[in-house]
Amino acid sequence: TALRAARPRGRRELPLQVWPRVCRSRSPRMAADGAYCKEWAGAGEVRQLPSEQFLTGYLACLAVASLGAASLVKLLPQKRLGGALEAAGVGLSKIAGTVQEIERKVFHLSGLLVPLVYQVLLQRGFPKQFCASICWSLTAAGVTADLMRIHVPFVQRHWPLNNILREHERGQLCGSSHFAIGSTLAIQLFHPAVAMTSIVFLVLGDLLAAIVGKSFGRSFCGMKVGVGGRKSVEGSAAMFLSCFVAGCVAFSQVHLREYAVFLGALSATLVELYEPFGVNDNVSIPVFASLAMTFGFHRTLPCRPERSPLLWYASVGS
Repeated sequence: TALRAARPRGRRELPLQVWPRVCRSRSPRMAADGAYCKEWAGAGEVRQLPSEQFLTGYLACLAVASLGAASLVKLLPQKRLGGALEAAGVGLSKIAGTVQEIERKVFHLSGLLVPLVYQVLLQRGFPKQFCASICWSLTAAGVTADLMRIHVPFVQRHWPLNNILREHERGQLCGSSHFAIGSTLAIQLFHPAVAMTSIVFLVLGDLLAAIVGKSFGRSFCGMKVGVGGRKSVEGSAAMFLSCFVAGCVAFSQVHLREYAVFLGALSATLVELYEPFGVNDNVSIPVFASLAMTFGFHRTLPCRPERSPLLWYASVGS
């Protein structure tokens, strides 16, 4: 056809392994210029996905840095942590609440081990379905234990994480159970690179939204946002920016990554704000962010990259 005839000769085309090999015209101009759109650029032109080595290294760096920060927070006396927050510009009336929120939230950084272990297993040759089965088993065990915490007085009295539970979590499933469900759904339903990035969005984005919201919420913008006006613009901005930066780094080897990552970060931020359908955001953020990124990559991957000014990282052969 005209599209096949427009492909440069002498270049071996490699099949797309992840997203559909589809070529659709995006506009009349693109339809008239067949050379602008084809099934997909070969691997010699631009990467279709982050390399396994890069993704493993990136997730390992995130996990190590985050666990180091969590250990530092645990070792610091509350007075020194409060003094550091005061030096950072946090109001005196907000320091106590911010310290409490940091101590509660740093535990969640351990969630970064989930995408790291998942990526290591995949790199070792374990199939995706095997990894998903492990996740479902661990999630079922965790949720069962959490239900026992709620309904069995002995377990409730001796629950090891009682000190970081919110008041409303004492009679219902805690955030860790919802995190396990959301992460497992993302791993089961979406491509590994997308699922892992959405879990990073949940861990880092939710953490920074909570801490920045507690520290600086309504200091610069008094508008109340979210369900019942409980959220702040500052916290939501911190979540969006952290998700966008983390996603752009994760997909830094991928053409037009900004479009899909922007949609994923925006989706995660809006879901954290409004909790659609009343579903806990620890469940819905990975799912909706993965959906948004999958849609974004589906829109950008079929288009030929040669005319993009973003190809500073790719070597386009002749």
